[in-house]
Amino acid sequence: MNSMTVLHREKTAFAVIVRDHVVNVDQPYTSGGLDCGPTPVELFVAALAACAAHHGRGYLVRRGLPADGLEVTADFAMAPGNPPRVTRVGLDVRPPLPLSPEDSAGFRAAVEACTVRNSIDDPPRIGVHVEPAVPAVA
Repeated sequence: MNSMTVLHREKTAFAVIVRDHVVNVDQPYTSGGLDCGPTPVELFVAALAACAAHHGRGYLVRRGLPADGLEVTADFAMAPGNPPRVTRVGLDVRPPLPLSPEDSAGFRAAVEACTVRNSIDDPPRIGVHVEPAVPAVA
């Protein structure tokens, strides 16, 4: 099983520890944050875009095509009201060179088969366990 830890830093800022990496997550100044990192929602969309890029690159490499310079741009929309949620994500995927119709179709299929997208299409069960507070060490 894979795991990660999220630690509160200050105000709305958190540090996400994944293996040996730290990702800062926060809210913008306009929302009372310190703006020291992307919001969790931005990370969610970024994970989808990065996964699409990874799978697209894999397709290009498997086909012996140049992969350096692959670019994915993501935009998203939020639902108005409650519950807050992402309602739309658009991914613009630009391979580093023009693709034949066959490679274009294969590239698109690879991008659409990314793990994050699969997890959205067939969402995981999410369990929440609230542990007792740990007393502060004096």
